[in-house]
Amino acid sequence: MNTNYRQIDDLPLSLRVDELMTVLDIGRNTAYAMLRSGVIRSVRIGRQIRIPRDALIEFLRGDANSTSLP
Repeated sequence: MNTNYRQIDDLPLSLRVDELMTVLDIGRNTAYAMLRSGVIRSVRIGRQIRIPRDALIEFLRGDANSTSLP
């Protein structure tokens, strides 16, 4: 697993929660709260949660519907 991301293009098409935590330098509880509230879009594949790279980019640009936690 390459977690040495220098550019957005280095990110995989979908990230796991632990990768999101590393990229944003946030904790597990905060990451799950952001996903649960819809601040960052995610998809569930079976029991796994994946975050599309585009959803992360939208969040970072401020394009997401809501940018604050409830």
